[in-house]
Amino acid sequence: MSGLIAARVGRHPGLAARLAERARKLAVAHAENALRTRRADPWRWRKARLLWPLIGGER
Repeated sequence: MSGLIAARVGRHPGLAARLAERARKLAVAHAENALRTRRADPWRWRKARLLWPLIGGER
């Protein structure tokens, strides 16, 4: 393998789903933070879901 990471998730089928969900949460928070940054919105520093997207649940 040329520099790629290989993983077997056969024994942990939920692992890929959990990692995909974490990646989705991070991507959503990043996109919203980028939008608020472009708009110079100071509230981006007061939104917990943007500061810590992987902590807590959806409301």
